[in-house]
Amino acid sequence: MNYTIFDTPVLKTVIYWAARFFFYATGWKAEGTKPDFKKYVLIAAPHTSNWDFVYTLLVAFLLKIKIYMMGKQELFKPPFGKIVKWLGVIPIDRSKSNNTVANIVQAFDEHEELVVVIPPSGTRKKVMYWKSGFYHIARCANVPIVMGYIDYRRKAGGLGHSINPTGNIEADMVHIKSFYADITGKYS
Repeated sequence: MNYTIFDTPVLKTVIYWAARFFFYATGWKAEGTKPDFKKYVLIAAPHTSNWDFVYTLLVAFLLKIKIYMMGKQELFKPPFGKIVKWLGVIPIDRSKSNNTVANIVQAFDEHEELVVVIPPSGTRKKVMYWKSGFYHIARCANVPIVMGYIDYRRKAGGLGHSINPTGNIEADMVHIKSFYADITGKYS
């Protein structure tokens, strides 16, 4: 994986303290602790606003987790493409099938430590069903799924429990979605 903002020692420290100040000043809090796993898929739900990206980065700095996030290819157009990549975003071309699951599974195989943040809705718009790519990535890479959230109602962001995919996607999704029942996105 490429060099990111999380690999910049001085800036990483400055952002950590800036995030602490911002959360304190705005009444937000980071919850949970960094998991003991070296590799996992981190669900980002609900995903309803561009602000989710900012809060996710801040929570990652506060919990001292180096993350990579999946984002649409359109974010990588000049003049911001290099900055978006430096922020740890992995480009995804949603207009066609590009073996995204296989590519991310391969990345897990090739790295000793890797945390990939995936919004299961696949978009900020309201959706009836979550995409299942995050589940298939975790299952094929044999890594756990960690429940990440940004709860605007409680002004809290963080990490919940984890689940190891069993292969019974219907039962596992019921368990995963039940965690998010009381989490409120910026927009409903």
